[in-house]
Amino acid sequence: MKQLLLFAMIILLTGCTSLVEKSGQVLDGSAFAEKKTALYQNGKKSPVKIQEMQNKAGEKSYLIMMQQFPAMKIRCSAPNSEGEMDLLSLEYLGGNTNGWNEYRLDLYGHGNLSLNNTSATLSLSEEVEAVQISWGRIRRYENRLSGDEALTGLRNRRERIVALSEWMNSIEGNPALDSRKDFENHWKPILFPETVSKKKKPQNWQQENDQFSRAEDINWNISYTNRIFPELLHEVRNTGTMLRDWEEAVEWLYIEYEWERIMKLLSLETVLYKAKR
Repeated sequence: MKQLLLFAMIILLTGCTSLVEKSGQVLDGSAFAEKKTALYQNGKKSPVKIQEMQNKAGEKSYLIMMQQFPAMKIRCSAPNSEGEMDLLSLEYLGGNTNGWNEYRLDLYGHGNLSLNNTSATLSLSEEVEAVQISWGRIRRYENRLSGDEALTGLRNRRERIVALSEWMNSIEGNPALDSRKDFENHWKPILFPETVSKKKKPQNWQQENDQFSRAEDINWNISYTNRIFPELLHEVRNTGTMLRDWEEAVEWLYIEYEWERIMKLLSLETVLYKAKR
């Protein structure tokens, strides 16, 4: 009963996207596994924030959050006496109209986090290695996946998203995009011209004698696929799998696309101030 009441409160207090992202945590109890014991920021609209977290055993860790990427939290260990700490994981919880993807991606990297009574100073090494998704859950409509089934789906999706983002970033002059909306507006017409209005389609995307193949209720221009995309992505686009990844995990793709710029920003020394409780 208590969980249902909390779920109802979330419906009243949050928008649709955040509702999808938070409801799973409330219903399975994981939202209460640890508590926030301190917050460091530069105002409520701080581009970077750090939450000090404490679990039931009293162990502390720290979550690095970025306003530009609300679905992502980077967890690091408590610093030693010299401020040295280890990166532990990237924790992702991203909603869509049909459900959500949630996972923990183990990281290998280091940084510095100096804490005092009033402030925190953060800087990360740019050399951060993503290891593997070690835990995750998926909800798609009424279907909930966990355990090995969810891990397989999330790991396969990550392989596709990494491959796509690497190609996107290989294009000369690819822009840094300041919001997910800008990211979608720029890339959706390029990736899926079949799904956007005529005025948004790339120039000459369709040429004489182009061949089409139908999948997921869309006639895909496979000749456009062959002209624009590397062979590794041909089947993924022509079967509609790329579109499903976009619709269900565009925030995930945006993070992967911006990953090097995220690490470069976090490698700079950032001073944050402890918020009053």
